[in-house]
Amino acid sequence: MSAEQQLITIDDISEENAPTIFVAGGLSRFIDAVKDEVCAEIPDLTTKKGRDRIASLSATVSKRKAAVEKPGRDYLRHIKSLPKVVEDELREFVITMNTLRDQVRQPLTDWETAEQARKDRHVDAVQAIADFALDLSDVTAAVLLESIASVEAVKMGEHWEEFEAEAARTKDQVLDKLRAILAARQKYEAEQAELVRLRAETEAQAQRERDAQIAREAEERARREAEQRAQAERDAAAKREAEAKAAADRRELELKLAAEQSERAAAQAAREKIESEQRAAQQKIDDELRHKQAIAQAEADRVAAEQRAEQERINSDRRQAEAAERARLAEIARANAAADEINRQAAAREADKAHKAKINRAALDAFIAGGMPVECAKQAVTLIAKRKIPAIAITY
Repeated sequence: MSAEQQLITIDDISEENAPTIFVAGGLSRFIDAVKDEVCAEIPDLTTKKGRDRIASLSATVSKRKAAVEKPGRDYLRHIKSLPKVVEDELREFVITMNTLRDQVRQPLTDWETAEQARKDRHVDAVQAIADFALDLSDVTAAVLLESIASVEAVKMGEHWEEFEAEAARTKDQVLDKLRAILAARQKYEAEQAELVRLRAETEAQAQRERDAQIAREAEERARREAEQRAQAERDAAAKREAEAKAAADRRELELKLAAEQSERAAAQAAREKIESEQRAAQQKIDDELRHKQAIAQAEADRVAAEQRAEQERINSDRRQAEAAERARLAEIARANAAADEINRQAAAREADKAHKAKINRAALDAFIAGGMPVECAKQAVTLIAKRKIPAIAITY
């Protein structure tokens, strides 16, 4: 690395010196410079000033990264013929800077995560106390007493840190609510117990009255049932006699119907035999006709398939020929465009070089005309062109 390259800082990066900077390994000195800038001190995480300083150093890394990446990207857009070296170098630089930024900020990130976890634990603990006062609509006095004991058992002290006041306030509020609900619940349960006792006495008296009524109804029912059984026996005798006569009549009718049904079944069987023979003959004729039609259709399908295959082969050959011609023309166009671009870039570089040389020569002549020795004039023009002289620049 030359002395001139060593003197260039991130703020000095420009379009003129980009070709000497964005080369393989050319950005490593800027990474080292940023490391020296942000890693030279170890801020105190226990103070707000120290934590703010870490955040500031992390932001400095991002700022330095942007100061290098932007001119590098600008330079990359001007040298499309050499993108790989610059892109690889920039990618490595950005990855390294991002890693450095994350490493610099990591202590603050770890502290913020631990701080949030600590606060969350206290918030959850306060919420756990408040949860004892939720959904108390159907809770018994015994459960309420257990909840009060659990809340009273929660200890206050320095372990609550800055949440001690909130925890104590929540505990008092929950205990007040639970005790008020307990008093109302105990009164309600006592009233319900008295209602249960009175209801039991009323139900016992009603049961005694129901038992007496049931006894009277049972006696009356037994008398009616005896009368009903006697009448049922008389009715059953008459029914059995009528059923015997009806059964004899049914047997005679069933024998007559069976004879008629046998005759009808024989006639039906004869008809079905004739119809079966007719269907078999028709089926044979239909099968022969379908077989002939299938053979004719298969031959027609074969001829059509051969014609389609031949047409597809002709179309495929034509498409391949057309694709080959398009590819040949595209390659010629691409080669011509690449050659034109190379010629254009070369002409632009030569024109830019000649333009800058003309302006530099005019500046040199002006210095010499002003009485400056030739060598001094050359050195002055060189320093100004390289932006080594503050607040002075040559406009091209």
